[in-house]
Formats: sequence, C-alpha cells, structure tokens
Amino acid sequence: MTTDQLPVTAPTATGHEPHSFWTRYVFSTDHKTIAKQFLLTGMAWAVIGGGASMLIRLQLGFPSLHLPILHALLGRYTSESGQLTPDGYLGLVSMHGAIMMFFVLTAGLSGTFSNLLIPLQIGARDMASGFINRLSYWFFFAASAVMFSVFLVETGPPEGGWTVYPPLSALPQASGGSGLGMVLYLLAFAFFVVSTLLGGINYIATVINYRTRGMSMSRLPLTVWAFLFTAIIATMAFPVLLSAFLLLFFDNSMGTSFFLSEIYVGGQALPETGGSPILYQHLFWFLGHPEVYIIFLPALGIASEVIATNARKPIFGYRAMILSMGAIVFLSFVVWAHHMFVSGMNPFLGSIFMFLTLVIAVPSAVKGFNYITTLWRGNIRFTPAMLFAIGLVSFLFTGGVTGIVLGNSVLDIQLHDTYFVVAHFHLIMGSASFFGTMAGIYHWYPKMFGRMMSAKWGYVHFWLTFVGVYLVFFPMHYLGIAGFPRRYYAFTSYDFTHAFSDMNAFISLAAFVTFGAQFIFLVNFFWSMFRGKRAPQNPWHSNTLEWTTPIVPPHGNWPDELPLVYRWPYDYSKPGAPDNFIPQTVPYALTPESNLPHEQALVSAERELSLVQNRA
Repeated sequence: MTTDQLPVTAPTATGHEPHSFWTRYVFSTDHKTIAKQFLLTGMAWAVIGGGASMLIRLQLGFPSLHLPILHALLGRYTSESGQLTPDGYLGLVSMHGAIMMFFVLTAGLSGTFSNLLIPLQIGARDMASGFINRLSYWFFFAASAVMFSVFLVETGPPEGGWTVYPPLSALPQASGGSGLGMVLYLLAFAFFVVSTLLGGINYIATVINYRTRGMSMSRLPLTVWAFLFTAIIATMAFPVLLSAFLLLFFDNSMGTSFFLSEIYVGGQALPETGGSPILYQHLFWFLGHPEVYIIFLPALGIASEVIATNARKPIFGYRAMILSMGAIVFLSFVVWAHHMFVSGMNPFLGSIFMFLTLVIAVPSAVKGFNYITTLWRGNIRFTPAMLFAIGLVSFLFTGGVTGIVLGNSVLDIQLHDTYFVVAHFHLIMGSASFFGTMAGIYHWYPKMFGRMMSAKWGYVHFWLTFVGVYLVFFPMHYLGIAGFPRRYYAFTSYDFTHAFSDMNAFISLAAFVTFGAQFIFLVNFFWSMFRGKRAPQNPWHSNTLEWTTPIVPPHGNWPDELPLVYRWPYDYSKPGAPDNFIPQTVPYALTPESNLPHEQALVSAERELSLVQNRA
C-alpha cells in the first residue's frame, strides 16, 4: 500500500445545491439522484419483463387453460378465449429477454450502483461531468419510452428472440413483428447504446481523475474496481452492437443486403444477394458475451463489499480478485463464437473457442473460492443483503458448472437451443446478477433514503426467491437433456415432449410464487422510504468512505473538506484493534496496537500527507 494522491479533486464548494423541484428531482446532475432514477426505471422494467415471463410460463405450463380476462387485458396478444397466440408468445419471449438483459440488469444494476457508489467510495463530490451523467439517464429514459411503444404498435414486437437474428428480423414481410416493431426496437437500442457509452466514459474518467487524497488504486473498494472494469467492457463492446443493429436497420428498411442472400418468401426470390446472416452473429455476440460480464461484474463487486462487511473479515485475495476481473475483461472479448458452435464453423476454430471458454472459467472460479474463503470462520451477520450475496455465490457455482458443460463444443451441439441453455444463463447471469442487485439495495438503502428496510420482510423475500429460483431452473436442465427446444409455443403436439407436461406445470407454479415474492420487496421498498426506521450514520459498521458522509448526503456529498484516506477498505477484525472495523479515514498513527510492521512505517508518510492537506 502507498500514500499516492491525486492532483485532481472535485470542487470543495457545495453552494450549487439545486432548489427547484425540476432541478432537484428531474433534471438533476447529482449522481445520487441519477442513481435513484436508474433504479426506479429499472424496477419498472423488471415488473414489465417479469410479467412477460409469467405469461410465457402460463402458456408453457398450462397450454390448454382459457382465461378470457387475458384477452381483455392483452388484446391482440391472445385469442378470444384468453390463450396467447403464437405470434404473441414469440413477441413476449423476445421482449422479455431484451428487457431483462439490458434495461434491468445492465442499466438498472450498473447505472444505479456505479452512479451511487463511485463518487462516494472514492471521495469525490460528484461524477467527472454531471451534465453527461444527466444525459446518460435521459437517453436511457428515451430508450425506455421507445421500447415500451413496441408493445403498442399494431404489428407487435419482434418475434425472433432477443438476439433478433436475420433473415427473420430483416424482412418486414417475414412476420408482423419484423415491421414497425422491429424498427422501434432498433431505435430504442440506439438510444440505449448512447446512454451506456456516456455513462461508461464518465465512470472511467471519475475513477481515474477524481479520487480523494490517499485513495490510491490499491485502496479502492472492489465495488469500484468492478464498476471500472464494467465501464471499460461496455465502452469497447457496445459500439459493435450498434453497428450490427444499424446494418440490420438498413436491411430491414432500406433494401440493403448486409445480412441477406438468396432468400425466398412465399415461393418468390428476393433481390437481396451477397450478405451473410453469420456476419450478424459475429457482430452480435462480440457484444453478447461481454454483455454477460457487463451484467455480472457489478454484482460480483457488490457481493465483495457485502460479504467482507458482514463476515467481519478482510476480503481474501484482494489483488487476486482484481487480477481475475482484469482477466475476465480480456477473455470476454475472445470467446464470443462459443455461441455459434452450430453455425457451421470450422471444427478447428471451434476447438480454439472451446479452449478459451474453459480458460475464462478460471478467473471466475478464483472469485468464487475467494468468497468462500472470506466466509470461512467469519463472524457472519445474516442480514438480508448478506443472504442475497451468499445466494449469488451459490449461483456462481451451480450455474458456472453448467457453463463448463456448454463450453465443450461436442456437448453444446447436442444441448444448443434447449432448456439446458435457458437454465444455465438464468442461473449464472440472470439470477446471480439479480441477487447482487438485491444485496446492493438492502445494503445501501440507508445511504439512498436515510431509512432502513424491514429485515423481517427481507428474510421472507430472500427465502421465497432463493428456493423459487432453484425450483424453476434446476428442472430445466433435465428438460434440456431430454431434448426440449426453447422458444416453442407449446409442447403438447409431440409425444416426447408431452411426457414432461407435469414438470412444465411445476416449473410454472414455482415461477408464479417467485415472481409474487418480488411484490413483498416492492412493498418493503416503498413503505420503508416513508415509514422505515431512520438509519444511523454507519448501520453496518463498514469501512468505506460513503459512511463518513451525512446520513443523507447533500449535493457534493461532504459538507466540508473531502476525507483523507490512509488504508485499504477491508480492515475488519484486525488483531489488537479495539473494534472489529477500522474506517479508511483512520490514520495508522491512531491504531498503533493493531498496525503490522509495514503499516507502522507509513505513519511518517501520513504526517506528510496531513501537512499537505492543511496547507491546501
């Protein structure tokens, strides 16, 4: 550890506090307000995306059930008897995937906690650019408005899955959803990519340039490291997705043939030639696999902080955790074609991507085993946040093991596009990242709203969700091994699939209970915002800088000078210390009874740092 300091700090004045309703809550440049905007918008999308999944499970579990009320509510998505139509089903499948992947687990997770925690945990007044930060949210809001309009157009949403593969998505005459709905879908993602790039550049600039004095890179919390790596991946990968969607828009609306060649519709040959749908797959998955870690790394960073705080132990392997995240950043860009083993690629090329896929499991396993070692013999406090963090670690292993299976090209060819794949990515990416989000909300809710969420209802929420997730997705592995293909409207037409109708019904019932449990969280969240117990200054006895601000930080975070940092953020249960935590702002000179030999040598450097601060 060193006493490195940054030459750039945010302004010390906090007199720019907004006073009107519009500047404080709507068009604010305060990173904490923008974090809440991302959170509330992401929660709204989670309800919409989760509701779509419930309609999907209703169709799969009970395909002969007639609910006329659904026709009154959903209109063209259902028949008059209340059953989903095939087009409505495929549209909901497509929108569910896009909403949950991007609008909930990318913008909702990373947008919320990167905005909330980066300035607070590095000791900055705000983001590097408040204006760009505000633009980032409003581009996301514009993307949300356009995406929601896809549900309302007469032709309906895209029907080719969240990957919107051509040629289906590139030909308006191929299906109703490939018309105006597809154009709006692509426009929404154009706004979304702009939002993500603006946010990512801002996060990187803030971490690099606005750390407070003493906050060297080796003293950053693992949350900030995770947000930094996530921003790097996003700024490198999302422009490739935008290029793929731009070319797809040209094919769909302007008669080009980037992804089309020798296509027949209704027995007639189309004029488009020379394109390749495989090119689209390469472009899409060059973002698609890094997107897994854009979603997953913030959740891992949150789990690192929550586990260390509530295990009352230093995080095990701090530098190994950082190196493993760095390795994930690099490797995530060289494994994309393992999604394309059945596309006809050269088997030798497939073996290369198989090898790289198995290699990327190593840094992920490092993080998992480091979490277990941190928990080992810890004085664990089972707060709701801690339970959700431990649940994430559980999914990291159970979902990760199936990832190794699918990383083998020979096995993947058999399991590709079956429910085995659905179970895998819902566990390792969807459920784990969702649990990381919940851990973060329960842990930092006092800093966002100045009140505590109900722990009792938090425990109910956790156990219903944790058990429910396993009841939903574990049986899907067996369905996939049995050959169940994904995205099929019904499984009652084939003997080999009809045999598992009872298991499909069981999965659907478990999904309904799990989705219903989220309304316990929503009631707890909004009730606590107004009626919850008022939070103390540092309710979790944590070491990081956000707990040194006022309970509800003002615009500028610290009313006076920015804090000085003297140590790393994981000095928990240190031998000789009177308390089981030592905040980062406590000098080594004040803790001689617990200092290690190399830390005692830093006392003189601390005096020099204090003198510099006093002169400033």
